[in-house]
Amino acid sequence: MNILRRLTFLLRPSWAILAVVVVAFAYLCFTVLAPWQLGKNTSTSHRNNLIAASVNADPVPAQNLLNTGEGTPPAGTNPADTEWRRVVATGSYVPNSMVVERLQRLDDQPAYGVLAAFRLDDGRVVLVDRGLIAAVNGSDLPTIAEPPSGPQHIEGRVRRSEGVVPGKDPMVRDGLRQVYSVDTAQLSTVLGTPLTSFATGEHGGYLQLDAGQPGAFTPEALPQLDAGPYLSYGLQWIAFGVMAPLGLGYFVYAEIRERRRDRAAAEAATATPSEQVPAMSNAGSPAAESPSAATEDTSSTSATTLSDPAPKTHSETTPVSDAPPAKPRSTSDRLADRYGNARR
Repeated sequence: MNILRRLTFLLRPSWAILAVVVVAFAYLCFTVLAPWQLGKNTSTSHRNNLIAASVNADPVPAQNLLNTGEGTPPAGTNPADTEWRRVVATGSYVPNSMVVERLQRLDDQPAYGVLAAFRLDDGRVVLVDRGLIAAVNGSDLPTIAEPPSGPQHIEGRVRRSEGVVPGKDPMVRDGLRQVYSVDTAQLSTVLGTPLTSFATGEHGGYLQLDAGQPGAFTPEALPQLDAGPYLSYGLQWIAFGVMAPLGLGYFVYAEIRERRRDRAAAEAATATPSEQVPAMSNAGSPAAESPSAATEDTSSTSATTLSDPAPKTHSETTPVSDAPPAKPRSTSDRLADRYGNARR
């Protein structure tokens, strides 16, 4: 009960708000912030492994990684492992299917991405990213050549669709269809042609051409194989989630200790004199001294006096003056002082 009584200060609004904030922060650290960074670390590491494995792997036919039916991946295909796979495709570019992707960068300069539709030999149409082309005069759209016609054999990597940018609808400018992201579903609507996506997940994927392929421009560079700081960030959020409750516990302990000190000081200030000064014995109390004690004190004083040496001489007790000694007075001098001088 004493412990519960000491913790009643935690019910005050300031302490209650602090406790709620600390608990909420720790909850977010363990359930949102740390999993978010650790999840990014996992996905980045998985991406790096796929890129590293695809460098020396032989390309596979594009038909082996295309969705079948209503976005269903082919049997034995894991959509999580499809992106970055190298594929080959045989077919031809669809005429008048060029689309421009805005707001791109090439060598840290404004650029445009060039997209086109490619019809495979089996009749299915896939989206192809032909690469990047630099802008003219900083932002103007350059002249873009159409892809070569006729049968083509192309190689590239499977990429996951970027999704649609909210509030950035497709447009037509300078006679070209333009979009803000690469999304197979949106571009299927823009082109008016059903596109078959690669089995890379919910949004599907497209084919990004390698350098030197028919109709290719400068391909987008591969990401650096670096896991980044996500693991350390995740561990830091876990540490913060642990330290926040510990910090609250320390403040509670410090408050209890300070209140204990104040209570001890208050009790000491209100204590009675008998509690502050130890009681004296009867023998030591002046008020309790008996007559016998007084007699003993007097006797001791007398004994001390008797034990003293002989009385001190006049020279020892009276200070010596430098003035000459007074001359003795005669009887006539004394009579003159009493009755007056008769000669006057």
